[in-house]
Amino acid sequence: MKLSEKVALVTGASRGIGRATALKLAEEGAKVAINFAGNVKKAEEVKSEIESKGGEALLVQGDISNFEKVSEVIKTVVDTWGKIDILVNNAGITRDNLLMKMSESDFDEVIATNLKGVFNCTKAVTRLMMKQHSGRIVNMSSVVGLMGNAGQTNYSAAKAGIIGFTKSAAKEFAPRGITVNAVAPGFICTDMTETIPEKIKTGLIEKIPLGRIGNPEDIANTVLFLVSDEAAYITGQVICVDGGMAM
Repeated sequence: MKLSEKVALVTGASRGIGRATALKLAEEGAKVAINFAGNVKKAEEVKSEIESKGGEALLVQGDISNFEKVSEVIKTVVDTWGKIDILVNNAGITRDNLLMKMSESDFDEVIATNLKGVFNCTKAVTRLMMKQHSGRIVNMSSVVGLMGNAGQTNYSAAKAGIIGFTKSAAKEFAPRGITVNAVAPGFICTDMTETIPEKIKTGLIEKIPLGRIGNPEDIANTVLFLVSDEAAYITGQVICVDGGMAM
C-alpha cells in the first residue's frame, strides 16, 4: 500500500469529498484522523467503514476557523499516533447569495472556514513537518476560484485565496521537504450540489466537455496521488479535476 505507516488528517471528513478522501487514504494504509465540525453520526460512519476494512481511524471534532480548536485537534492526533505526515485541508461551507444581498456575516463565515481554516491547520502542522523534514499538504480550492461564479463572491474569493496561499506556502516549505498543492474540483456530486435544481444542473453539465458530473472519488484519487511518493517532485501546483470545465 502506498501510504503504510503514514498519518493523515483530513478536515471536513464526515461527508462528500472529505469522506471519500479519508476512505481512499485509509485504503492505501494511512492512519486517518477524521475532523468534523458537528455531524457526529456521519463522522462515526466514516470511522466504522475504515475500521471494518482493517484500517485505523480517529475522530477529532473541532471548528477549523478557531485556531485554539485546531491546536487541540493537532495535539490529539499527535498524542495518539506521534506525528502527522499528511494534511488535507478540505473543510468548507457555502453561504450563497448575490453580492448586493449578501450579508457581512455570510461573507465573514465563508472566509473564516474556507480560507482562514486552511491557514490555521497549515500553521498548526508546520513545526511538526519541518522537524520531520517531510510532509504533504493538499488544499481544496475550486474551479470557481479560477473562473468566478455569480452568487458566490464569498466562496470564490476564499477559493482563489487558497491558490495564492498554496503557492506561497509551497515556496516557504520546499527547503524542508514539504510539498503543498491544491486541487480545484469542478461540479462534483455532493450534499452541496444535491439541492441545485435540475434545470440548473443540466445547464452546468452542458458546460463540461466530458459531459458528466464528477464523483467525490475523482477528487480523492487526485489527492492520493499528490500525497504519495509518486508526486514527490510536485509542489505549488493547482490541479483542476473538473471534466475540462475550466480549461
